[in-house]
Amino acid sequence: MKISEIAQLLDGVIHTTTLKEDVDIRGAFAGDLMSDVLASIRPESLLVTGLNNPQVIRTALIADTRLVILARGKVPSAEMLALADEEKMPIICSPLGIFEIAGRLNANGIISFEEALRIGKCD
Repeated sequence: MKISEIAQLLDGVIHTTTLKEDVDIRGAFAGDLMSDVLASIRPESLLVTGLNNPQVIRTALIADTRLVILARGKVPSAEMLALADEEKMPIICSPLGIFEIAGRLNANGIISFEEALRIGKCD
């Protein structure tokens, strides 16, 4: 799915000027702990988060993420936008919550790109 299609699906607004129209997104990860993102996201996914700071962009770059979606109507700061533009990392802001965003993405063919952490069992 193209980034512009994702923005439309999520009632979102694209906030960066470095949009690559040919990028195809097939998988997603949703979370607010950047340590979890680094530990379990698969490359070339999108990241859905409620966090709104430059560290999100830095983490997305390290994790080889293709797109950041800010949930709950959060708008990126000027510092976050400047870093995203510099690094060519698109940001979409959506008024929807993380659960709703994940549901809409999944219903439209975007699968989970979250790797299970093998640190224990749920008993």
